[in-house]
Amino acid sequence: MTCSFGSEMLGSRLGGRNLYLVGMMGSGKSSTGPHLAQELSYGFVDSDKVIEEVYGEPIQIIFEREEEEGFRLLESQVLNAIGQCHSLVVATGGGIVTQTENWGVLHQGIVVWIDPGCHRLFTRLESDPGGRPLLQKNDSFDNFEALLIAREKFYVEADLHLKVTDENPLQVANEIVMKLSSILRPPEDLSAQQTISP
Repeated sequence: MTCSFGSEMLGSRLGGRNLYLVGMMGSGKSSTGPHLAQELSYGFVDSDKVIEEVYGEPIQIIFEREEEEGFRLLESQVLNAIGQCHSLVVATGGGIVTQTENWGVLHQGIVVWIDPGCHRLFTRLESDPGGRPLLQKNDSFDNFEALLIAREKFYVEADLHLKVTDENPLQVANEIVMKLSSILRPPEDLSAQQTISP
């Protein structure tokens, strides 16, 4: 079941602003994003996939070669390019929020923090670690929790904080749509601005 009610109105209230999904690795940004984009009649972009396409290598290899500082620079360049477009749902890398300059782009759109909680995240990553370089360095729960805590001060800058309890990406997308309605200013009531001639 989708919450298509009011999606057209929500789309007009967004005015083409991009939606940037932020959160830790494994939070479901890449799986939720396409459903959210479809609901809003937006395009979908995964910033990590763009980096891989541009540089022709998996994220893990790029990260190892460039190290974290170099990778963050590449990530910022790709984000700036994406920010030139509009009407996109963008799944971002987990550490993109740690670079202050990236917020200039992120805040031009609407930033949504997808937050499944530390235990749920770690369980997901244990079952599917994928090519996540930082997970190799933070493979214990304590280390992973410390990384999350260090990033939370950045994630809280998001416009919308969604605590996820559902594993279904479609349901998570529906929740985002409903909560977006509550944070976006409703269209101005033009009739209220009209003056009555005597």
